[in-house]
Amino acid sequence: MKILLVHNSYRQPGGEDVIFEQEAQLLRDGGQDIVVYTRSNSEIHDDSLLHRLRMAKQTVWASEPHDEITDLLQRTSPDLVHVHNTLAMISPSVYSACQDFGVPVVQTLHNYRLFCPEANFLRDGRICEQCVEKNLLHSIAYACYHDSRSATAVLAFMLAFHRARQTWDSIHTFIALSNFAKGKFIQGGLPAHKLAVKPNFVYPDPGARTNAGDFVLYVGRLSKEKGVDTLLQAWTRVQGNIPLFVIGDGPLRQELCSQYSGDPRIVFRGQISRAQVVDAIKGARFLVVPSRCYENFPMAIAEAFACGVPVIAANIGAVQELISPERTGFLFQPNDATELAERIEWAWNHPADTLRMGRDCRADYESKYSAERNYESLMTIYKQTISQPILN
Repeated sequence: MKILLVHNSYRQPGGEDVIFEQEAQLLRDGGQDIVVYTRSNSEIHDDSLLHRLRMAKQTVWASEPHDEITDLLQRTSPDLVHVHNTLAMISPSVYSACQDFGVPVVQTLHNYRLFCPEANFLRDGRICEQCVEKNLLHSIAYACYHDSRSATAVLAFMLAFHRARQTWDSIHTFIALSNFAKGKFIQGGLPAHKLAVKPNFVYPDPGARTNAGDFVLYVGRLSKEKGVDTLLQAWTRVQGNIPLFVIGDGPLRQELCSQYSGDPRIVFRGQISRAQVVDAIKGARFLVVPSRCYENFPMAIAEAFACGVPVIAANIGAVQELISPERTGFLFQPNDATELAERIEWAWNHPADTLRMGRDCRADYESKYSAERNYESLMTIYKQTISQPILN
């Protein structure tokens, strides 16, 4: 099968970028003929007013990527196009090019951007679904995207424009990463029959850890929606010399490093390579995922399970269906630093139990989140998509 993969990477690499690369390699290793079209938000380096106006147009309809993808479709004649992210350099113009050529499209929904300009249903640290329940104007009023009404207005207009144009109707199959996310997309108006659920995966298999772990680990963006501030507040309540490694970068890094520099138990490691992240996970006693937003399917959880490391996570979003309490980890109420501290102390002081949980995590990885299971699911989605009538 010949597949055109399309992805717009982020300035700061994240889970979506990892999944795109993993999936491309998995398909190549499976013998599929892969063609790749990528752009990057790292291309955005001019902050002048003129450039921002050009980027506003690009976000809504990018002519150059449309023409480049049209040329690719002409030259390569793929059986299917699989799109990941299109913001901001590629834009939804990719779907028009595919429709013109009658090529079926699969879209992985890594976040909730189709219904929320901020992409995570979070405003001022709390869940907000007004753009689904009411309209997109609320996002502009609250300056949800990057605390900017003008930037939010661009995204809101992009969504409104393509809803009016019925752009999303030309997509044959949407991939949700969890049943929770699927429910939110149906609530937002996507047809249930177009939605398939395929979780994230880890490839290549890193193998299970071989010891109980020497520290607690956080891996992710240092930003408000990720709840890393709740984790660090919990550390002020944690008794004993329990080390915490914080891996990642983001807008809160400088503030948090300054605020907690006096606690020798907390080590900020910054942005490191994926191989180093996997090594860190294998050395951890457990991973903490303290998000306060609707996580879709955190890659850190999949990687922890692959390494046989249990997870303590906020009981919100898709995380609820990933973590089995007292079997593969623990759940706590979002934003509750006191409850989180209690979970951390118990898990740290019961290494035999965390080792047992780790074995169950590894079993879940092998049965649900391995490359083999993912490849099988992905090919089934592709074959079902190709067999559908062409959408006009």
